[in-house]
Amino acid sequence: MLDDNFNDHFMEHDEDKVKPVHQETPQEREDREIEESIISRRHNTMRIIILSTIIALGIFLFTWTYLHFYRPYSHSVEKGWVMSVATEGSVFKTIECKMLTQDLVLDTMKVQWRGDTIIVDNCNFGGTIANDSLLNEAIKWKASGKRVVVEYDTYSGSLPWRGNTRNVITSIVLDSIQ
Repeated sequence: MLDDNFNDHFMEHDEDKVKPVHQETPQEREDREIEESIISRRHNTMRIIILSTIIALGIFLFTWTYLHFYRPYSHSVEKGWVMSVATEGSVFKTIECKMLTQDLVLDTMKVQWRGDTIIVDNCNFGGTIANDSLLNEAIKWKASGKRVVVEYDTYSGSLPWRGNTRNVITSIVLDSIQ
């Protein structure tokens, strides 16, 4: 039998050893508290920076979206003849109005006259009709062939439910000066 008279490391028990309790000095306590508060402040500062960045980005995106898609940058008037009124779109059905403006008629290079009939390759103004009452007006003036005054708002961007154009027609009335 072997007897080595050495205590094995695995045989020792931590319960047998009594560690002396360290008493924290006032200076050590103050240093520890300062260190803890610095770490806490850095953590809060980073949180504030990230939160501020997210809020600023959200405000920017909201403002850009509003100005680009929902606030018209101009309100204009066109005089001319309604040439076509059609429903367009596969998912969002919109009513598009094409119009031959008075400026195009005055430019004889773009318009061919055959008797009292105008032959035009393409209309130079298009817009989305905003509501059903304007649709009825557009159809009525298209059938009559009379010159109308169209008021419309122009937006910076187009939305699918507002049609293919950036122009949204808000009013169609008969031109009083024929």
